[in-house]
Amino acid sequence: MTLSSASAKTVYHDGLFARACIWLLTRKMALAVGQGSLRSGYDGFVEVSTRIMSGRTAPEQRAMVSQVLASLVPAPVLWLIRTAFSPTRWVCESNAWFATVMFEWLVGPCEVKTVEVPTADGVRQQNSGVQIKKCRYLEASGCVGLCVNLCKVPTQDFFTQKFGIPLTMTPNFEDMSCEMVFGQPPPPLETEDAYSQPCLVQDCDTAIATHPCPKTRQGDNFS
Repeated sequence: MTLSSASAKTVYHDGLFARACIWLLTRKMALAVGQGSLRSGYDGFVEVSTRIMSGRTAPEQRAMVSQVLASLVPAPVLWLIRTAFSPTRWVCESNAWFATVMFEWLVGPCEVKTVEVPTADGVRQQNSGVQIKKCRYLEASGCVGLCVNLCKVPTQDFFTQKFGIPLTMTPNFEDMSCEMVFGQPPPPLETEDAYSQPCLVQDCDTAIATHPCPKTRQGDNFS
């Protein structure tokens, strides 16, 4: 699957809040890798995040981003949320709403959607899904490995393990959309389509169109 290069790049006009969030996340990543960027704004954030890949296996990349995410929230707050709030319908739906309000600067326009989540009695419908219409990070980076290693897996792990709220993210590499489902435990990565996704040949200089993106697998060991 490939991205259509015919589609014009989305233009964003970041306000003060968005610029502050981009600066903070870029700074945290720069501290982690020991090197910043001469570029400003979102382009600088993508450049710094790309450096996390250099010399690191896929699991090491995911672990580093997980540490960066954890550093954004004080440990006592993480403990309180994980201890006091079980992943009830209300909690999952509240997280979905919060994500659409607070993280548009990172992923682009998104909206709450109704999804089915597993329960002890089967499945139930709830408004705990988030539909990202066109992921800003994927569009800006054009890289399957960055999407999987630096966004999908660390974000799932952060919410599932640190907050105690299961989250599954399913990127669509055809149209750059992504579905987030709060309340749904993430399946093993090696069973997902994203793990077998070829490089985006029109966006990646080292793309191998007929093989899974090697950046998502380097150093993985599921045995």
